[in-house]
Order: sequence, then structure tokens, then C-alpha cells
Amino acid sequence: MQKLDVRLKQIPMPELPVEKRLQTFDEVALGYSEEQALAEAARCLQCTHPLCVEMCPLRIDVPGFIKLVRQGNYVEAAQKIRQENCMPAVCGRVCPQERLCVLGCKNVIGDPINIGGLERFVADYELETGVTIPDIAPSTGRSVAIVGSGPAGLSAAAELAKRGHHVVVFEALHEPGGVLTYGIPEFRLPKKVVKQEIDYVRRLGVEIKTNIVIGRTLTIDDLFDEGFKAVFIGSGAGLPKLLGIPGENLCGVYTLNEFLLRVNLMRAHLFPRGSKTPIRVRGRVAILGARGMDAARAALRLGAEEVCIFYQRKLVGRVDDIRRGIEEGVKLQPSTKPVKLLGDENRWVKLVELVKLKPGQPDKTGKTKLIPVLGSEFLYSAETVVIATDHVPNTVAAIKTARNVKVDEKRRTIIVDPETLMAADGVFAGGDVVSGAASVIEAIKAGKRAAQSIHAYLMKH
Repeated sequence: MQKLDVRLKQIPMPELPVEKRLQTFDEVALGYSEEQALAEAARCLQCTHPLCVEMCPLRIDVPGFIKLVRQGNYVEAAQKIRQENCMPAVCGRVCPQERLCVLGCKNVIGDPINIGGLERFVADYELETGVTIPDIAPSTGRSVAIVGSGPAGLSAAAELAKRGHHVVVFEALHEPGGVLTYGIPEFRLPKKVVKQEIDYVRRLGVEIKTNIVIGRTLTIDDLFDEGFKAVFIGSGAGLPKLLGIPGENLCGVYTLNEFLLRVNLMRAHLFPRGSKTPIRVRGRVAILGARGMDAARAALRLGAEEVCIFYQRKLVGRVDDIRRGIEEGVKLQPSTKPVKLLGDENRWVKLVELVKLKPGQPDKTGKTKLIPVLGSEFLYSAETVVIATDHVPNTVAAIKTARNVKVDEKRRTIIVDPETLMAADGVFAGGDVVSGAASVIEAIKAGKRAAQSIHAYLMKH
């Protein structure tokens, strides 16, 4: 009977106890032990027509790598994933598997397999024992410039380097990694893991140059003048988007990007001994927008008395991370909209005025519009406010070039050929700068697709 129960139920991943989480920025999900990984892998039915593979944006051979886990061949399992994904230790932690491969798991006699947990296990095992570098094609003599070292840029760089091209990545910030470094907190994605995955890309022969803003320090035209034969723009969606309400310029008000960048990249939580960058979190904290769970959980660790996320429709994030945030004390207030921010005589934020929302009439597309409930305005006292709305793509590289790169003025995204991801002759783009804010796995997919197109382009020129 016990064996049947184990086969029916997913093996739970160990986590840091709730009472310890708020005292540290250490990773909350602790990962499977070898015994747990083997037990979870044993639950896989090894489907003949695995829908989990079809649901994966990268088409990773999920049954194949899980079979290798069963056999105890953990390094081989990791290498099988790495054939399609250059950052398995990252994706095992932050990929929304519940909406992708796990959704396609047809383990009809029990819970779906924890595919992400197994991916993380084998990837971490490989990082600890040493990642094997795959065969690199002979040099083609052609150079490619990559703008941005986020998941799209790193993915494109890795694929192109394996094909024998000389690849240089240009990063605006002082550390590579893009959103993996500045946008995802340590308690979800340790920076040690990010650095190890970036080191793997470097070992493929990729050169990474930091503190260079393409579009400011250098332009795309400069890159071609320096001898690069193609350019990939993977600059992401790291720009803030304000609400357009009174009081957003008060002291104590952060955009989500600034708040997370201070904590993740500048280590503000270690101020003043371990960092020169401060961050002010006092009393109650209001998070305005559906993308705010990471900021909310960080604020609690920074000493906030209470944190509440006010949002309109649906929280953005992985199910496990939302669950963990609620366990840690994050309060949720759906169907609400901020109206204005109010400050004291010194222009420090003190109050947030909000209004409750209700469904209105559907628009032409069938989407129901939310409208304010008459007389439902209320105040929430807060000494810190984080505006957590959609991120805006960074298109400065595309704008500052004589090449005919077009930008969608409404969406602020680069326009590309949907098949090749080419934006202009020799210029390609992908990831959030094309799609708008999306998941890490989708950015990796875009980088791979672009690399294939760039390789084909270079072989003809």
C-alpha cells in the first residue's frame, strides 16, 4: 500500500522553514536529495507520445533525461538537457513548469512528475562535479555581437559559439546575467548558480564585455565597423512603466526594476557593511501591480511590518512562489486599482488611495473590462511603495542605428520577421525586446531560434 501511495503522490521538495525564511535571503527551495530524485523519477510512466516534450518550448527530451536519472546517470541526464538548454540549473528553479511540461504530464495514476525538480537536481549535480564542454565546430572566421547578457543573449551566444563563430556579448551593467542577475531575488535563484551557468557559456568561447551600453557607448553601426558580421539584440524588458497617477515622484516610491536591482545586483540588503547601496523599507509596504511577489517577499526580509500586493486581475508568477509568498505573510488585495499617492510635508509617501473594481461589459475582443465600484475608494497607509506593473522593452540599441530597424511605437518592441527574427540586414532580435515581458524559457527559445537564423545568414555572407 505504501508503494502505491509513493507512486501516486509527487515527492515534495524540501524547503526552508517559514520562520527561518524571513531572517535570510538564502534559497527557499532546497532541492531533491538523491534518494528523493530517484523516487520521483521512478514515478514517470515513460509515455510513448510524451506531451511533456511538446509542451516544452525547447522540446527537451523529458522522458529521456528522467530515464537516465533512474539509472543513476545524472551527468548524462544533465547533458541531455543541455543539448537544448544552456541553463538547466536556472530553468529548474524559475521556469513555470506547471504551465508547460508539467501541464502535459499524463501520469494518469497520480500527480504529475516534478520535472523542474528533477532538472534542477541533475543540473546542480553536474555543476558540482564539473560541466563537460561539448564539441565546438571549427572556426568560421565570422564574428557576432550580442547586445545584452540575459537569457536570450546567452542562449544565442552559446548556440553560435558551438557552431564555430566568434561571439562577443555586450552588457550595459557591471555584471552579466540580465534579468537573472538583477530581476530575480537570491531566495529564488542564487547568484552563484547564475555565475556558474554564465561560466559555462564563457567556456564555450564566448567573450562578455560589461559596462557597455549599445546605443550609447557604442552603436550597432560601430559594431559592424569593428568587423562584426551580424548583431543580435537581446536587451530585454528592463525599463520601468509608471502608473501615471499623482504622487509617483514622492520619496519612498520605487519602480519594481529599481527595487529589485538595488536588492539583487547592488546587494542593498547588506547595507551598510556589505554594500554601498541603501534601500528604505519601513512600516507597511504597498506593492502596486501583479508582478510584485518577488518585491513583496524581499520587503518582508528587509524588515517590513506588513506587505500587501494590490492588483487588478491575476498575479504573475510561478504557483510555488506565490504559495511561498503567502506562507511568508504577503497579503493579497485583488480587483483594486491605485488612484493616487499622498505624502507628508517632507514629500515622503504616507498613504495610497485605491478603488475597488468589478467586471464591466466585454469589449470587442470579448475581454471583460474592470470598472471602478462607485464609492469604494479607500486608503492604505504605507511608508514604502513599489510600482510593479509591466516591464517595458529597452530598444535604445535599435533606435540608435542607421540600419532600418523598426520599433512598434505602441508596444515599444522591435519588429522582426517572425520566422527568422531578422530586424534589418544583419541585425536580429529576440526575447522580451520583441515579445514584451515573458518567461526565461521563452527568451532562451528566442535566442536559439535567432542563432539558427544568424548561422544561416553568416554562411551566405
